[in-house]
Amino acid sequence: MARPDAMDRTAYTVEEPMTDYLAAVMAMLGPAQNRYADPAAWDRLHAELGIQLPTDYRALVDAFAPTQINGHLYLAHPATERWNLGQNIRNKITAWSKVPWDDLDLDADEDPRQLFGLDELRFGTRNGLWPIAGTDRGETIFLLAAPDAPRLLVNYDETWAEHHMSFAEWIYRYLIGEDMSGPNRAAFYPGPVQLQRLPMSSDERPEPWYGPDRGM
Repeated sequence: MARPDAMDRTAYTVEEPMTDYLAAVMAMLGPAQNRYADPAAWDRLHAELGIQLPTDYRALVDAFAPTQINGHLYLAHPATERWNLGQNIRNKITAWSKVPWDDLDLDADEDPRQLFGLDELRFGTRNGLWPIAGTDRGETIFLLAAPDAPRLLVNYDETWAEHHMSFAEWIYRYLIGEDMSGPNRAAFYPGPVQLQRLPMSSDERPEPWYGPDRGM
């Protein structure tokens, strides 16, 4: 008689349902604020950039931005004068484009071209890197907008991490304490997620608020 552990296990495989990461993030952050939601602002930004930013990213930005989440992560919005997403992206593209990559003495594990199989490193081009979020710890979250394989790249100092996932999945895993910007870079705080509206004038001092209890 065949041992139980020698049986064909494939017949008993049950596929787990796919997680709706946007819904999961919204459940952690609480009701959408939608203070500046404006489809026309996104249309103008997309026309200027020449790409379409992901729908899940736009939904989270509309729901809460401009905001700081988890004490570190910043999201800007395309419809506001301060903390403007378009201006933020342009400024970072300019700064990153000035880096003399060919002149840097980078090890293989420090060079994003070698790490991710990129023929060249360009910022703000149709198939290039787009800085869509950042943290006060020096991390920059890039969207690699190649139409055949969109993905996220995260830079911290000379460390790069690659994630084949949506922005909603990335932020979900970030909020539950996974290393989403490199080894030992987790930023987990137990309890409800803290959010804070970013000041829209020089004399504004917004107070933080919290999402619902997460049971963690």
